[in-house]
Amino acid sequence: MAMDTAARAAWPFVALAGFVAGSALQLQQARLWPWPAYAALLAGGIALACACRCRWRDRVLATWLAALVAGGALGAGLAGGRASAYAARALDPALEGRDLWVTGVVSELPQRVPGGVRLRFDVESAAPGAPRLPPHIGLSWYADSAGDLPGPPRAGQRWRLPVRLKALHGTFNPHGFDLELWAWTQGLQATGYVRGAGRGGTPRQLAASGWRHPVERAREAVRDGILRRVTDERAAGVLAALVVGDQTAIARADWDLFRLTGVAHLMSISGLHVTLFAWLAAGTVGWLWRRSARCMLRWPAQQAGWVGGVGLATAYALFSGWGVPSQRTVCMLAVLALLRIGGLRWPWPLSWLVACAAVVALDPWALLQPGFWLSFVAVGVLFAADAGRSAPVGPAWRHVPLRLLREQAVVTLALTPLTLLLFQQVSLVGLLANLLAIPWVTLGVLPAALLGVGVPPLWPLAAWLVHGLMAVLQALAGWPLANLSLPAPPLWAGMAGVAGGLLLALRLPWSLRALGAPLLLPALLWSPARPAPGAFDVLAADVGQGGAVLVRTARHALLFDAGPRFGRSGTDAGQRLLVPLLRALGERPELLLLSHGDGDHVGGAQAILDALPGARVMGSLAPDHALRAGRPVEACVAGRRWQWDGVHFELLHPPWPADAARAADDPNAQSCVLRVVAANGSATLLTGDIEAAQEDALVATRRGAGGLRADLLVAPHHGSRTSSSAAFIAAVRPSVVVFQAGYRNRFGHPAPQVLARYLRAGAQPVDAPACGALHWRSDAPGAWACERALRRRYWHHEAASPPP
Repeated sequence: MAMDTAARAAWPFVALAGFVAGSALQLQQARLWPWPAYAALLAGGIALACACRCRWRDRVLATWLAALVAGGALGAGLAGGRASAYAARALDPALEGRDLWVTGVVSELPQRVPGGVRLRFDVESAAPGAPRLPPHIGLSWYADSAGDLPGPPRAGQRWRLPVRLKALHGTFNPHGFDLELWAWTQGLQATGYVRGAGRGGTPRQLAASGWRHPVERAREAVRDGILRRVTDERAAGVLAALVVGDQTAIARADWDLFRLTGVAHLMSISGLHVTLFAWLAAGTVGWLWRRSARCMLRWPAQQAGWVGGVGLATAYALFSGWGVPSQRTVCMLAVLALLRIGGLRWPWPLSWLVACAAVVALDPWALLQPGFWLSFVAVGVLFAADAGRSAPVGPAWRHVPLRLLREQAVVTLALTPLTLLLFQQVSLVGLLANLLAIPWVTLGVLPAALLGVGVPPLWPLAAWLVHGLMAVLQALAGWPLANLSLPAPPLWAGMAGVAGGLLLALRLPWSLRALGAPLLLPALLWSPARPAPGAFDVLAADVGQGGAVLVRTARHALLFDAGPRFGRSGTDAGQRLLVPLLRALGERPELLLLSHGDGDHVGGAQAILDALPGARVMGSLAPDHALRAGRPVEACVAGRRWQWDGVHFELLHPPWPADAARAADDPNAQSCVLRVVAANGSATLLTGDIEAAQEDALVATRRGAGGLRADLLVAPHHGSRTSSSAAFIAAVRPSVVVFQAGYRNRFGHPAPQVLARYLRAGAQPVDAPACGALHWRSDAPGAWACERALRRRYWHHEAASPPP
């Protein structure tokens, strides 16, 4: 009887599980439904939940099923309704690229970049014509040739600015970072840049400099104080990230070091920092509360400590930028504190589920972010590992180091498969690095950095501690096999690996823990399928305005070009896109073929070469090109051939090795052209940036057997009007032509007249902004696929495709 009563009383928890599941299902939608559909889901979920409240007697399973459906309907309806309201505020495509005057407020800490700043701008009004703009936009403001960047702009200031906007459109590659999802969670629906003086010479205007955003102004003052007092830029960047959450202040090389050693989570305002701060604050408030008899009579010290800890942790999260990870952690801590204050001593899975549902209600899209799963799995594992553990005998201080060691080992073991699933790499020195870095940062660097807000001379001390940590991490990163990289497994194998890690970490009999080991094997031993002998496949990566194509045979791989360098950000396609892509695919190309020396084709080459120390380099590069300093570069020369696994590779251009005079005069004319032919005759033609003159020469010299015929053509020079002549298109006769160009690029690629020529020839044009990365196989040349179509979700921006 008691068990039946408990089962009937458990329906709210079943509904919470359904709520999380319903939210997750809604996130799989490729396109949003009309808003009345989500309203109907909400109404139906509420009605069904009210029916469950009646607790139908002797119908436990029916009640649970109804609760699960009710929770699912509520979760899907709430997430979908919020998404519909948010999507309705998107930027009108007719406003993209137009000159607008926008009045608004700098609402967050400006991010410094070389030569300028990036701003989050809250729009108040726009002109001409009072167009409707999204409420929040991201702006880049660079100094022009006159160095007119004023000041720079500060948080809380109201400005009237001339801008050009476009929808936020990111690159889209397999296993790549989803920029558009990140922007969705941040509330950003457009990005743009501040132009020079407007029509008639009207200057940009600072309308007001009040304290509209006092927290952001205070954060900016603290960051500037750190940068003034700490002369070492590396240490100053780490301190700025820890105190005010300015992660852009950390150099990319240092981020690489932190990831390699598994301590990157310590260098941003993560759930760990907020939780530790709450724990210390709760202990301090509780200790002070016990000093007052009057306070003790009014409220128990333990409960006062919980409330104080959550309140102070909330203040810390606000001051550090109120990022999504901080919001999730504060929500979780608040829920757990309320449960404790209410005297609800539920089993840990129920407390964990309630906290999870609260976070999902606040931010349904957290379910798609790695940080959510890392933090909640870690918390759940620690709950489960400590469940039923008896209190240690003797003074507590004797057991603290051993307990910290054990908990770190448990979390590391449990999260390793999840880390491999999410990032395709894991630090093998991470356990040791975290054992050293966690107390060093949380008990040394972080307190000194935070106390420096009130006592600025402490910041140099914190910087000295950062230097010590960096030295230790550099030494650990130099160990052999410091980092393990594996191909991205399919979801089923990854989930099996996560379950195996959890089984090994939980406090269970070893006979049950041992069952976790075989579950790890599918993820650890996974190997992606490769082409059959005699066949090859092509992945035309989405790298923005630039080129990068991966060609794979049964046992070999070649990367043709390395993408661009991204403006003034200091990053490039190699670091940001191609190295993670190759790691996720489990590929280590043995040849990097660089068509020519332009930055949009070789911008990411150095990062790729650093990741592939054994790779050969071939290209049409001038003798004094910087890339020649690292390793030998073989020259591209027409007529050079080789064969991999029954697939034929042939260089068609240039007819002579590149020299300094020719490369400096016209590097496009020196572009390597590579033709790849499968055993069944299917072919791909990779063309670099050749133009009409080189195309005519190829047509004239390739009239024999084989010629230029190709099923897949990567368009010369991104579809420039100076390329893709009618004679060249007629000689190639492509079925599919790919334009590797950036969204709304300033060159207008692909040119309308070029598109028209390909359409008249019967080719299917595919451009990267609309397609993302393109997948093509020589054994099925008509069955190409676009990455954006394969992983389409409703928050993804749809760029206009070339006309069919």
